[in-house]
Amino acid sequence: QVQLVESGGGLVQPGGSLRLSCAGSGSSFRFNDMAWYRQAPGKQRELVAVITPNGGSAYADSVKGRFTISGDNAENTVYLQMNSLKPEDTAVYYCNTAYVSRSRQFPWGQGTQVTVSS
Repeated sequence: QVQLVESGGGLVQPGGSLRLSCAGSGSSFRFNDMAWYRQAPGKQRELVAVITPNGGSAYADSVKGRFTISGDNAENTVYLQMNSLKPEDTAVYYCNTAYVSRSRQFPWGQGTQVTVSS
């Protein structure tokens, strides 16, 4: 059974930075398009960034130029470097595969809370 563990969230002032990590056990990320998602209170979960097995990446318009997704196949870990954080980035952040089909998704982890506030 695959387990995803997200970490690295916290409270940060506007303009600050955080680096999130997503460690996986039970399956390898290297063969999957992996993604970071976020869910703000009262809103649906949204896709933030995607990384492909060959290192390609894509971002939601709202984070483009501020966030960077990367992966370490040896550690089976996906990262999200978040810079120039804004209050609207406040959400619980999750990682999973980037596929829409639930059969191609891993069980969701607990997520990590990011709060951007002065």
